Amino acid sequence: MNSKVVICGAGFLGKHIALALTSRSSSVIHQVQLASRNPERLYTLLKNTNSGILPPIPIDIIDKSTLSSAFHGASLVVSLVGIMHGSPADFDQIQWKGAENVAKAARDAGARLVHVSAIGADKESPIPYNRTKALGEEAVRETFKGKTEKDLVVLRPSIVFGPEDDFFNRFSKLSKFLPFLPVFGGGTSRFQPVYVGDIARAVEIIARNDPAIKAIVGGKIIECGGPDVLTYKEIMQLVLKHNRRRRPIVSLPFWMGKMQGTVMEQLPVNLFTVTRSQVQQLKSDNIVNNSASENSMDTEYFPFDALVEKYSISGAKSLASVHDVLPVYLS
Repeated sequence: MNSKVVICGAGFLGKHIALALTSRSSSVIHQVQLASRNPERLYTLLKNTNSGILPPIPIDIIDKSTLSSAFHGASLVVSLVGIMHGSPADFDQIQWKGAENVAKAARDAGARLVHVSAIGADKESPIPYNRTKALGEEAVRETFKGKTEKDLVVLRPSIVFGPEDDFFNRFSKLSKFLPFLPVFGGGTSRFQPVYVGDIARAVEIIARNDPAIKAIVGGKIIECGGPDVLTYKEIMQLVLKHNRRRRPIVSLPFWMGKMQGTVMEQLPVNLFTVTRSQVQQLKSDNIVNNSASENSMDTEYFPFDALVEKYSISGAKSLASVHDVLPVYLS
């Protein structure tokens, strides 16, 4: 059976989802349509080794008129709408209104939707990223409310890691240039890094359109975290362990980080960029809310590990640990 899946986003996560959907081990033969502002680079990278990759279609999620032709004939749309830097208006336009545009176009095309949000999404948050992730998620859920609510699955990842990530790799690169690695407020905030391949596996499972799978995850929120919960300081220690550099880890007060952010926000984004919002985010944990998913069949949540470990067809069934994956690309 052939199935067209549109991936809105041609970056790190989009690449791995495309690979999972076109893998020969998948139970369904998918045709993957890359759709973003600049999808050509990823298409060029994948087209020669993946026969299921369709010619890409440039879209602008802010311009609703560009979406219908890309979504035509799709059985599933994967929305990876998001930015890390920008003005509050940018976050509103992309993570809120853009996500809503994608959801409405997917619904109108008769496609199911996997919407990728984030752990920490909170519409009352003063942090533009968290606030608009929540508002976008709310708008998407409202779009699929009613008869089509089972056609929507919301994924909320913690930090996504893997060979091309912009988190562990960034701190590894920073350790080349800085005499120490900074953490703020003691580095006690906790994270639950999730392997990019496990997120991709989850999307591949959902994309099968298996009635049994749809029955348990349709309309649900799936908070995605890996098997390891680490403090920010422990993450820095892991980076130094696996890249074999000796650097002290120095705790800085949050106010100092916000001062740095005030300056760096005025400059072009670079390796050393940190924003006030990013510093503010480090005051909160970024881990799966296990209490919300303990009785998953009776709530709006479903556990990530239960989905991936039960329905994966081939390869490792358990979620990947940072301790196994980081040495592969940081050493």
